[in-house]
Amino acid sequence: MKLPFDMKGYAFITDDTTKLGSDTLFLKTTQNTPYFEQLDTKPEYITSKELIALWGLDDMRVVGVTGTNGKTTVTAAIYSFLLDLGEKPALQGTRGLFAEEQRIEEKSMTTPSILETLHNMKQTHDLGCNYFIMEVSSHAIHQERIEGITFALKVHTNVTQDHLDYHGTIEEYRRVKSLFFADDTMKLLNKDDIKSITFNPRNAYSYGVDEPATYKVQAFSLINGITAGIKHLREEATFHSPMVGLFNLFNLMAAIGSVHLLTKRPLQEICDVVENFAGVAGRMEVVSTDPLVIVDFAHTDDGIRAVLESMKDRDISVVFGAGGNRDKDKRPKMGAVAGRYANKIYVTSDNPRDEVPEMILEDILRGLVGKENVTACPDRRLAIKLALDALEPNEVLLILGKGDEDYQEIKGVKHPFDDREVVRELLAGKEA
Repeated sequence: MKLPFDMKGYAFITDDTTKLGSDTLFLKTTQNTPYFEQLDTKPEYITSKELIALWGLDDMRVVGVTGTNGKTTVTAAIYSFLLDLGEKPALQGTRGLFAEEQRIEEKSMTTPSILETLHNMKQTHDLGCNYFIMEVSSHAIHQERIEGITFALKVHTNVTQDHLDYHGTIEEYRRVKSLFFADDTMKLLNKDDIKSITFNPRNAYSYGVDEPATYKVQAFSLINGITAGIKHLREEATFHSPMVGLFNLFNLMAAIGSVHLLTKRPLQEICDVVENFAGVAGRMEVVSTDPLVIVDFAHTDDGIRAVLESMKDRDISVVFGAGGNRDKDKRPKMGAVAGRYANKIYVTSDNPRDEVPEMILEDILRGLVGKENVTACPDRRLAIKLALDALEPNEVLLILGKGDEDYQEIKGVKHPFDDREVVRELLAGKEA
């Protein structure tokens, strides 16, 4: 990475020991220390904390959001609310890097390397941004890819089964998530999911729908979007959102509480801008209204439950699969959840990666034993077509797992595939 200005005569900075040169400064991290120790000649190095100070990033207020589901929506909502309130936030996550209402970098990992994150902070700081909102994955916490960063606020959405291919057990996954909330940093926690983690109670605040919380939903309606009345101490406010689903009520509460803690503005002033945020591409995205077809990223049993439960006033048809080379234990659980809520179920491929698609489908189908109206079809496009062809006027079709992804990964190759475009093409073909 080329340095934005001359520093000790170095023109570049790297965290890769194989890319060292006389004009390159080394960023030493927890991840690369074992490789650094193997070098015969140790280069001059800098730590992430020192780089933050050197680049003048200490005055940026960093907000980290972690959880199994909701990270992308909550960070995007915080970013949107702050923009509408006249602040200058930046946003980093799976959808890329954003500042000044523009995308600066394309999609990346949920939480990239610490060097990339600091470079993104530097870019946006130079644009005048005073907040840096970021998604924080469990992998990043475990691998210390956020080391050296001082957070103004840490936010917890929920913790359900996911990434067990990496963490091994749900207990280890929860332990790693809990590490993020172990210090004295100001934190905002989902009170309705509070038992899923442990945390330092110092500077801890909460939001909740059912449970008593710092930011508490008093009443709500999920008809024609989301309308809710909320209370914080003696302060009361109401908001309306075009988004759908109970889980999005939780996401919006996390964002409202975060912005209130950060800005100290009147609660109603924050609630007044909520309606301007329509959600995130691929997250409960309405692709067609007639017939009603919605695409969502839900890829865990809890994520699928939340999506299906949010539409339980309709007859549900659902298309979904499970990713290959990932936690296999969640597959039958995903099937069981679909069987509980949906009238018609189409089990298909997600990103099979190196696994045989039919074997993944078999794992899911174990949770659907004895259920009727279940179709197994490895060809995702054909599965969507079958679902559309059988869709009745009172039904909603939910296509889950890939959201706004525009590819399908098979045997190391990413083939162009976008659920939303497939739906539009198939519907256009029916009308022709």
